[in-house]
Amino acid sequence: MEKVKFNTLARHIYEQERNYPEATGELSDLLHDLSLAAKVISLEVNKAGLVDIIGFTGNKNVHGEQVKKLDIYAHEMMIKAMDHGGHLCVMASEEEEDIIHIPPEFFIGKYVLLFDPLDGSSNIDANISIGTIFSIYRRVSPDGKPGTLEDCLQHGFKQVAAGYVIYGSSTIFVYTAGNGVHGFTLDPSFGEFILSHPNIRTPKKGKIYSINEGNYLYWHPGLKKYIKYLQEEDKASERPYSSRYIGSMVADIHRNLLYGGIFMYPADSRSPNGKLRLMYECNPMAFIVEQAGGRASNGKQRLLEVTPTSLHQRTPIFIGSEEDVLLVEKFMREYEVIEVK
Repeated sequence: MEKVKFNTLARHIYEQERNYPEATGELSDLLHDLSLAAKVISLEVNKAGLVDIIGFTGNKNVHGEQVKKLDIYAHEMMIKAMDHGGHLCVMASEEEEDIIHIPPEFFIGKYVLLFDPLDGSSNIDANISIGTIFSIYRRVSPDGKPGTLEDCLQHGFKQVAAGYVIYGSSTIFVYTAGNGVHGFTLDPSFGEFILSHPNIRTPKKGKIYSINEGNYLYWHPGLKKYIKYLQEEDKASERPYSSRYIGSMVADIHRNLLYGGIFMYPADSRSPNGKLRLMYECNPMAFIVEQAGGRASNGKQRLLEVTPTSLHQRTPIFIGSEEDVLLVEKFMREYEVIEVK
């Protein structure tokens, strides 16, 4: 077994920074602030069953969905941890309809933060893994002034960093700053994230598919054919695949990132634009998976090249091992060609 170098998240970030002489340290400080927010949220998630924090608030978010108390806590904690560091010009959250301005008493920085404070929150009461997803861009509006909606609506390939925190049997912080993907496990005994998954590389082909098959009736015919293909027995192509679906995007993709496979949340006849959010969920996860050697698509094009038009834009997503994503794209294209004929 390869010996893993003992390293904390903070030390790793600053060591990586030394590889870039032009680095100012601002991005490193920003990632450090995010890790602090993750620790606090993790603590609250882990005691959710012991205090009056689980359950619904009685309110709905901008998507018309019931908001749970822990969602609001995570949302507010992210803002409190990030708004005063002097590195951000604007933020946006899945739980907030509009952009979140930095308070005027704080210094305005050059970075933009978008985040999903608690992905998979419908699983909170069942004690199933959930997570926080974040995405960082450089601003495009003039420096020194409050950030704008334009700063938030950038192509995914312009991200300078992205990551997620998964709150499960342990808390793991996974991030990329465009130079590989690294994972850190929180040691609760002394409150530090320790390097546990250096230089993550996802397999080129997996044996797991993750999708909500309860929606099969409403899928694109090419996707139906692809799923049936995965379920067929064929030793040469290592089929059938195993079906693994948690229902928490961050948990499903984390597993497939390590073991190989494909996660799919497609458009269907009831949701023609898909259901997951481009800016808060899909773009950051796509950036991470691509950095680990995988692929992310909306079924027709590279996800990171999709032009964003609104903060809460939805998109289909097919993400994971490169060969698996290429194959589902092929199935969907070929069926459409057949239909035209």
